[in-house]
Amino acid sequence: MSDLTPQIAGAADAEEHSRADVYGLLARLWIAPPDREFLQQLQAASAEPAAPGGHLDEPWRVLITAMRATSVEAAAQEYEALFEGVGKPELFLYGSYYLAGILNERPLVRLRDDLHELGLTRDPAISETEDHVAFLCEVMRYLIVGEDAAVCNLERQRRFYREHLQPWIERLCDAVEAHPRAITWRAVAGLTRAFMHVEAQAFDMLEA
Repeated sequence: MSDLTPQIAGAADAEEHSRADVYGLLARLWIAPPDREFLQQLQAASAEPAAPGGHLDEPWRVLITAMRATSVEAAAQEYEALFEGVGKPELFLYGSYYLAGILNERPLVRLRDDLHELGLTRDPAISETEDHVAFLCEVMRYLIVGEDAAVCNLERQRRFYREHLQPWIERLCDAVEAHPRAITWRAVAGLTRAFMHVEAQAFDMLEA
């Protein structure tokens, strides 16, 4: 996803950086199992929030606890069993599947049209289509901290979130949390659900 790497010098404030950081973290967790360095960083992270009382406090604690309970090998095995596998995976990470019941359908076409309007393209070296949840999180991250104010603004964020994440992300989280083999990614889904709920509420306030 190197084509979407933003320049963050012009980002507005610490809160926006924090939002972008969460999207970046979720993108990394959904695209592949953590390697040794990344897992060690997560295991060493504090499970206690700097400012208690937020909606993400408990999901964050659960995530860090799950990361401390796994290993590189166990996380890789779980990710493969859930999202890769031979033939049809147990769970899909693509918006088209949840919106249309099949991959590479009209939701992906609409997404590509919107990405073209934003001037964004998928790295051809990446096999996943643009409606992969990790790719969409990277787009949101870019829309938050990118320097081009004509593209990277709250209205663009709201429209992209409403169109391409909100209609299906909770169904993905439901599917992961209900799967009997999901352990580490049950925690990832919990954090994803909580964060997306916060985002939806913020965009509701923007529209009020």
